Amino acid sequence: MKMLAAALSLAAGLGAARADEGMWTFNNFPSQKVEQQYGFRPTPAWLDQVRLASARLAQGCSASFVSSQGLVLTNHHCAHVCIEQLSTGQRDYVKSGFYARTQAEEPKCPALEVNQLVEITDVTARLNAATAGKEGAAYGEAQRAEMARVEKECQTSDRLRCEVVTLYQGGVYDLYKYKRYQDVRLAFAPEFAIAFFGGDPDNFMFPRYDLDVAFLRVYEDGQPARMEHFFRWSERGAKEGDLTFVSGNPGGTSRQLTVAQLEYARDVGLPDALLRLAELRGRLAEYRHRGAEQARHSNADLFYVENSYKALRGRLEALQDKTFFASKVAAEGKLRADLAKDPARAQRYLPAFDAIARAQADLKQLRRPLNQLERGLAFSGDLFRLARQLVRGAEERPKPNGQRLREFRDSALPAVTQALFSPAPIYPEFEKFQLAFSLEKLREALGADDPAVKKVLGQASPEELAERLVNGTKLADVGYRRKLWEGGQAAVAKAAEDDAMIALALRVDPDARAVRKRYEDGVEAVTKRNAELIAKARFETEGTNTYPDATFTPRLSYGTVKGYQENGREVRPLTTLGGAFERATGREPYALPQSWLDARARLDLATPFDMATTNDIIGGNSGSPVVDRDARVVGLVFDGNIQSLGGDYGFDPAQNRAVAVHGAAILEALAKVYRADRLVQELRSSAAR
Repeated sequence: MKMLAAALSLAAGLGAARADEGMWTFNNFPSQKVEQQYGFRPTPAWLDQVRLASARLAQGCSASFVSSQGLVLTNHHCAHVCIEQLSTGQRDYVKSGFYARTQAEEPKCPALEVNQLVEITDVTARLNAATAGKEGAAYGEAQRAEMARVEKECQTSDRLRCEVVTLYQGGVYDLYKYKRYQDVRLAFAPEFAIAFFGGDPDNFMFPRYDLDVAFLRVYEDGQPARMEHFFRWSERGAKEGDLTFVSGNPGGTSRQLTVAQLEYARDVGLPDALLRLAELRGRLAEYRHRGAEQARHSNADLFYVENSYKALRGRLEALQDKTFFASKVAAEGKLRADLAKDPARAQRYLPAFDAIARAQADLKQLRRPLNQLERGLAFSGDLFRLARQLVRGAEERPKPNGQRLREFRDSALPAVTQALFSPAPIYPEFEKFQLAFSLEKLREALGADDPAVKKVLGQASPEELAERLVNGTKLADVGYRRKLWEGGQAAVAKAAEDDAMIALALRVDPDARAVRKRYEDGVEAVTKRNAELIAKARFETEGTNTYPDATFTPRLSYGTVKGYQENGREVRPLTTLGGAFERATGREPYALPQSWLDARARLDLATPFDMATTNDIIGGNSGSPVVDRDARVVGLVFDGNIQSLGGDYGFDPAQNRAVAVHGAAILEALAKVYRADRLVQELRSSAAR
């Protein structure tokens, strides 16, 4: 991966952002800068329309509303879990695709939730007052309690989702109020072969020829939701040089982290994650060869593992670039030198850098038990996840809201129960495979003599224990789970007498909670408190003239449809449908579906297929609409190029590119490949308004 360090922006957190850089919050969007650069000024009304027409899939992607009837546009890979869960051995919608010819044929996704951001409120003063004068564990406890109070006051209905969002590393706290849609149904998805055409070899590459698109629909009270705000569709899409906006939910960036935090990621966090993903990828590939059903059950997991491995490898390569890392060191050094010029500021702010460095050293020692026992690496699969939710839910819900674990606060319970009572299928053989692998890694990470390992494995091998646990639980039964949830601690304790998975979750919970508390008090609280101080130091000179790191909350970026230079050659920003047929070999991952081969004569092969833009994006932006200055959909983000993988730490406008399906290709395919007349008419009807 080529990182042009001199071109990478140091502005994120250290000065004003440069051309096309930034994942901006809707209440601090640089409209004047856009006008100066592109001659178009987004007004408050325009920004409100874009925000309200945009959506978030709570499970980790972006989306948008594209009709008044609740139609939702997102990526195939964002809806993949739903598509797979609705599939069976007899009808594999991942392989064959899906189209509901009537609304009555739209099946409900077992576990998807769609969020619409309806209000932003600044609660910084309230959070700062709650934590004033506190350090360490006291700071963390006070902050969590106040966040829980703020969210509970906001969430007056289960149809709302309220979250306190930390911005600028604690410089700003905003309350985000979302409208929550939990009745989400599948309307359309193409075959996996065209949604991920080119497979892993083409992932994070350009040119691309993917129709990575899916249409969902949100319902209220059994009927399609009536949407006041939605995006109209542009029939022609975008052309080279057009101004584009991407509205989405970037998952997280690290552009404002200290050098100590970046060193931890480079030397410890990323290598650990990559080593595990590499081995898991090999194991999954072996599992898929056991048979067609095994391949179907594990398809989504392999896709996400391969995608994560490539993304994290790109991040590591960015941090290993000596020139780039030196620029980060220099930028922090300049900030510290500026602070040192004022004794009062130096005394107040400079110790924060050292405190964060000490917290990272503590994290290095704590990470293995934390990742294994609390973050779930030791217990892969759905069954243990359900067992832990039941065990912890039973213990946490009787507590005052502010004293609970964050994931069980009142504002989070609707999401917990949706996942807990999901009717999604659970496959015992795949559960055993996942659990055996993760138990093996537990023993490897902590050592066979570790008390927690002995408590989990006893005399059993990982394979033996996985077999016993999966065979010895009834958690695949939704009714059983509901009974335990409603029965609370007494019901869970009784179930542990003959349910092996519940018994395991109870047995390991004290150790997991203990390591979590050590992390929250000794690492997280220290890091948050001192990052907040550094943010305040920056605010004294910069204010909010730059954008905060991404937090999987709605953001807006701007850019243009534009190519780039790679290895001395020009990469054009648009591909065509005809290019897909030229690239096809008839063999995976370059085998076009039969539906496309049959439709070739009907297609306008000059239609733009995929496009590259200079919009600043990161993981979580998948499913984001690309819109023009008239707030019309011209594309759908599904990836970035290989150069963009360093975007977690900086932005290079010369080479970083967002990759999107062109809006014209979506309409062309719907109309001529899939004969999805109902959807085409709905989109065109919306566009005409």
